[in-house]
Amino acid sequence: MSEQQPDPETLSSAQKDELIRDLRRQLAAVQQTARGPKRELLDELREAPTKTAAAPAATPLKFGRHLGLWRSPIVLGIVVALMLGFAVDAGVGRYQANLVKQQRQARLLLENAAMRSLYVELKRIVPEADGKSFRMTLSLQNTSPDGPLYVMLNPVTVYVQSGMTWQQVPSKPVDGGGAGVVTLVKDYAYDVTFTPDVANWAELIPGYMHVRIQDDLLVSQRAQPGDDVVERRTPIYVYLKPHGANDEDIKARSKMSGTPPVFIPMPPH
Repeated sequence: MSEQQPDPETLSSAQKDELIRDLRRQLAAVQQTARGPKRELLDELREAPTKTAAAPAATPLKFGRHLGLWRSPIVLGIVVALMLGFAVDAGVGRYQANLVKQQRQARLLLENAAMRSLYVELKRIVPEADGKSFRMTLSLQNTSPDGPLYVMLNPVTVYVQSGMTWQQVPSKPVDGGGAGVVTLVKDYAYDVTFTPDVANWAELIPGYMHVRIQDDLLVSQRAQPGDDVVERRTPIYVYLKPHGANDEDIKARSKMSGTPPVFIPMPPH
């Protein structure tokens, strides 16, 4: 049991001071006793040898154990099949590329023949006896050294300018000459009649109508074509003197010498 402390109320001032000093000495002794084991434990930890964890030993790779997989007939068969597949795919790609290139070259040659070796020309326009219609003659000429051209003739369309617009007028081939497929070796000509019965036609030249003739053709270098067909569109522009025109009035207004012609050709525009 702990020693019973005196009652502070009964002590004098000197006794109280002595009691306080005694309590402080006891507290310092207790603290010194408590620090002792801690200091000993720290000393032991400092003196203990440091242990380094050993690195795990490297496991050697054994490649030889996996070489047996490549000796398997199944694996070899799969590898050979894949290599053959890549080779076939590359061959097919090259073949398709060459085929597309050849088709493109053939297309360019055909377009060149249709545009440069095929000439379309308006030969003449003459008034018909009915006093309303005209007959025109169109000519095709093949200058290609590679043989005949096979030309499909479509109906020729004729337009007369009225104001700022083009108005189509009736037209038809004569004796069926402007329809069907023509084997064009050198020259071919056919007639078309048209009736430019248009009110308020545009008068760009005094006394003359402004007329557009459009000839659409399909051209091939084979008698039985497949995809090797190109379209040749040929617009022809002329000034046309209408039926019943007064030649003297036209000459006076346009300062033209001689008899005014039935038509005056124009460059494409």
